[in-house]
Amino acid sequence: MVKEIHNNPSAKNNPPGIVVIGVGNLLLKDEGIGIHALKALQEAGLPPQVRLIDGGTSPDLIAYTKGGDKLIIIDAARAGGAPGTIYRFRPEDLAGDKGTFTSAHELGVVPNLKLMSLLGNQPEETVIIGVEPKEIDFGIELSAELQRKLPEIVRVVLKEIKSPAT
Repeated sequence: MVKEIHNNPSAKNNPPGIVVIGVGNLLLKDEGIGIHALKALQEAGLPPQVRLIDGGTSPDLIAYTKGGDKLIIIDAARAGGAPGTIYRFRPEDLAGDKGTFTSAHELGVVPNLKLMSLLGNQPEETVIIGVEPKEIDFGIELSAELQRKLPEIVRVVLKEIKSPAT
């Protein structure tokens, strides 16, 4: 189930320029980092053109973006770094033959982005903020390492929101 979180009550009527989708499973500790970061962003006083989407474990990117938007996806990402390492990459980096990046949701993200492109509904820019998890196990709390990194993750996303699409 995807839950839309409005920053601004009128945002539903005015198409946003930036869509931030938090992805993850809150029941699997660090796997839920995208959702935890999204909740922290709610407190950041975002501009009205930013729409926050709780994508859960099945992000439906097509339903919440359109051509011209900037799409920012926040998710757990295993790339071999220390727990809490923050990665910034683009959809083309998700290809199976490029490096060791893995995400529990990459199979959902890549087909969504390809379909958006085929339909002419591709965002102007898509950026993925990945965070190296420490623990993916039953539990609703983040590991201490990721909990400490949460403010930095929010700063990285805010910087991305403020930078123009390229």
